[in-house]
Parts: sequence; C-alpha cells; structure tokens
Amino acid sequence: MQETNKKSKGLLNDKLKIKVNSNDNPYPSADIQQKLLQPRRLTSYFVVLIDNGSITYKLDLQDITIIEGDLLFAMPNQIFVPPAKTDNLKYYKVLFDENTLALLPQRFSFLVNPLNSQTITLDNAARERVRKVFEILNQILNTDKQLTDSEIILAYLNLLLSELNSAYFKNEPVTALNANLSKFAEFKLMVETHLTEHPSINTMAEKLALTTNSLYRIVKEHSGVSPKDFFTNRLMIEAQRKLLYSPLSVKELAYELGFNDPDYFSRFFKKCTGKSVSEFLEAQQDS
Repeated sequence: MQETNKKSKGLLNDKLKIKVNSNDNPYPSADIQQKLLQPRRLTSYFVVLIDNGSITYKLDLQDITIIEGDLLFAMPNQIFVPPAKTDNLKYYKVLFDENTLALLPQRFSFLVNPLNSQTITLDNAARERVRKVFEILNQILNTDKQLTDSEIILAYLNLLLSELNSAYFKNEPVTALNANLSKFAEFKLMVETHLTEHPSINTMAEKLALTTNSLYRIVKEHSGVSPKDFFTNRLMIEAQRKLLYSPLSVKELAYELGFNDPDYFSRFFKKCTGKSVSEFLEAQQDS
C-alpha cells in the first residue's frame, strides 16, 4: 500500500507489517483518507468484512459490491480503487504483507483465489467468530499501549485466515481440495511468479510434476479455460493494469511484460482484448 507515517497506529516494527482498521479507529485525518482513496497497485494482502451496510470496491477494473456478512479479499499487484465510506457502514479491515504471511505455520490456498471469486459469504456462526478475531486484532494493534508479542499477533492472524480458508472452500469436496485444487493453486502461483518469462505449458506441467493432459484437465476444471488461455488472460490483465496505472510507453510496457517485439505485443493485445491499446485507453477515459 502507499507509504504512510510508520508511527501510525496499527503499523508495527519491521518484523511485522500488519494493520487493522474499523469504525472504531478510522484513518486519522482527511488528507490521509483522501490519499488512501486513490487507485493504486496493492503491495499487501487486503481483507475487509462488512458487518453492516454495503459498499462497492473496484478491483482490476471490475466493480465488486459486498453486503452485510460478506468479505472481500485482494492480493498483491491487483489494482485497487477503494470507495468513499458510506453511511451506516460497519466494517473491519486487515492488511498484511508477504513477509508476515510467510511467518505463519501453514499456507492458505484461498489467497491465490483458485475458485476465481474474491468474495466470501459467511454463515452466522463463522461471521461471529471472524468478527471476534477482528475485534481482538483491532484491540491489540490499536488500543493496547504496549506492543503485544509478535507471536500473539501471528496466532490471531493465523486463526482469522484459517476461518476464511475454510469458508472459501466450504462447498468444495475434500478430495478435490486436497488434490486437484491444490495443484491448481500451485499453477496459479507459478503463473504469478513467472508471468513475464512466458514459460511453456510443458515447462509448467513438469515443474508441477504433472503431464500436460493432467494440467489441462485440472486448469479447465477450476477455471473453465485451458492453461494457455489462463496464462494469456492473466498477462492481458497485467497489461491493462500497467496501461492505466503506470507511466510506461507501449514499447516499454511490451519489454517489461517479456515481449521482444513491441509491434507483436500491440497485435497480440488487440487479438486478445478486441481493442487496440489506444482504443482500450479511450474506452477507459470515457467510462
């Protein structure tokens, strides 16, 4: 997220980067709030629970409305446009970086969004448990005068993410979660890590200890498209992010995305999106 004063409440020392906000401790000043409402590329994981009311976020050019009992999560590198706060809205937010996540004792597959849905609807019991954990984290990070031991903070963050992971996969068969879905999560992570390297499908299948046919079946099952189309779609999302929110020229963008020929990138972009780069930018300006 955009840099703010490191003495702000809820932002710990360099060992942990985690911050919680709620109605009880909104951003301290109008200028900081206005700055935080600007479109930006996320550098942290972001989770928000709506406890009362509704609100619409823009995430990677898509509007996502969440209502009471819903939770939205976003991942690093996504383009995030937070809305202005609405009346009667009650919420809890937490932000944490990759280094903080790495300190937890387990992985959370939902954070790579294998089911292609960045919203979670909690049942009443789960919602109450999640709210309590948010309240405890909020108290630890914003109310207690002395900094609490990092292990306690990590324990509650681990509990929160465990609840969300369970709710995210609530309707998935256990066998799929433990096998194919796990491989799909690994595939998505590999795509994110090697996006600009343009690895072949054979290379990715080998690294995942799968045949190309098995990889095709798993990716098709969980995304509805082939591994090649999945990779291409993700690459085009990144291209659109950078076109809108970076100062790069089309030529510079092509090289940054791993294309050796800027003209080929332009043709490829139009083939995939149906619009040239200039048409895409004009459409966004009009909207």
